[in-house]
Amino acid sequence: MGDMLGPGYRQSLFHLVWMCLLSSIPQGGAKVLEKTFEEWMRYRDECLRRMASEPYPAGLFCNRTFDMYACWPDGSPGITVNISCPFYLPWFEKVKHGLVSRRCGANGQWVTVNGSQPWRDYSQCEEETAATVEEEGARQLMMSFKVLYTVGYSLSLLTLISALLVLTVFRKLHCTRNYIHANLFASFGLRATSVMVKDALLERRWGMELVRVADWEALLSHEAALGCRAAQVLMQYCILANHYWFLVEAVYLYKLLIGAVFSEKNYYRLYLYLGWGTPVVFVVPWAAAKYLKENAECWALNENMAYWWIIRIPILLASLINLLIFMRILKVILAKLRANQKGYADYKLRLAKATLTLIPLFGIHEVVFIFATDEQTTGILRYVKVFFTLFLNSFQGFLVAVLYCFANKEVRTHCSSCPEDSSALPQPEALPPQPLLFVL
Repeated sequence: MGDMLGPGYRQSLFHLVWMCLLSSIPQGGAKVLEKTFEEWMRYRDECLRRMASEPYPAGLFCNRTFDMYACWPDGSPGITVNISCPFYLPWFEKVKHGLVSRRCGANGQWVTVNGSQPWRDYSQCEEETAATVEEEGARQLMMSFKVLYTVGYSLSLLTLISALLVLTVFRKLHCTRNYIHANLFASFGLRATSVMVKDALLERRWGMELVRVADWEALLSHEAALGCRAAQVLMQYCILANHYWFLVEAVYLYKLLIGAVFSEKNYYRLYLYLGWGTPVVFVVPWAAAKYLKENAECWALNENMAYWWIIRIPILLASLINLLIFMRILKVILAKLRANQKGYADYKLRLAKATLTLIPLFGIHEVVFIFATDEQTTGILRYVKVFFTLFLNSFQGFLVAVLYCFANKEVRTHCSSCPEDSSALPQPEALPPQPLLFVL
């Protein structure tokens, strides 16, 4: 008996592999696949022990065998042998009363198809057609979402690289505000790169040809998961860094609009610590918890939500702080508008109004879906959440690069200096009113 996987078994597990390729959502399918293979190994071992312990009958008979799908006893010639559906099937509870059949030929050999493949009827052990169609529809929808966010991240990455080159090459644009913008662009670029790298590793892993049992054992080993786990940790770090550079942008805007004159050089290092250092404080304990308590697959499945909150709470905290800053600055803007009816004469005010167009994107969807996790949402709500989350996250970098760089008046006009305090602000006549989104 070889270790080649039977076609029925391959068909069942390949269906699960396709579910694992939906990397935009937590890999519940991968967990099911791992559990299924463990149960299959147990089923196989029990079968081999039973075959070794039972005595052989006299006369002509079809030999007992394990055909990689089911465990078959000795069969009498010309008789159809029926056994229960194997218990390792993920949908076994639905088909536990079903039977799988093989026919023993008159010559004492199991009937085959095309001279090599064993014939068997496992129609009673197949998953319900309605459920299969529903899962196929869900798979197609998730694959469409994957195409959507891949396009979004790719477009964002190209735009962000161009924006970083602009802010880096032109020395006239070197100033604290643009340094902060550049770090925000970098965090978006790293986030997009980490997501695409993780997807590439998952597709490479689950797209490999699986023919022998050893292939499945290698696929589901911890060593094979090291690459995607490292990519998962990098992605979570980049997501946190992205949110905290949004927070830096909001804090900087708040200080610029409300705070007194201050030296930016004294604060820029703190901004760096906040944007790039804070994520480390949360990602390291999260990775340690996953390694010690949930060291399975690519660390994308959240069985214990307490570990998930280690990295979720700081994201929600940053988003909530951004919303509070948004409301505070909005109050100041309304007060200034009431006091000044001449339009956008104040450079700080126009700067604030332009930047405020982005603050609702700094995490508003995180707050809306604060308790709607992938594990806790089902049906239409889950698909709505996944769509909006993927759409906003993937195209957000593109929008930020356009508004902060390519639509930036300072970039377009190659302003000779970057105003750092009120004395350096341009006069109203030197900076005529512009549309709201194109002030920066």
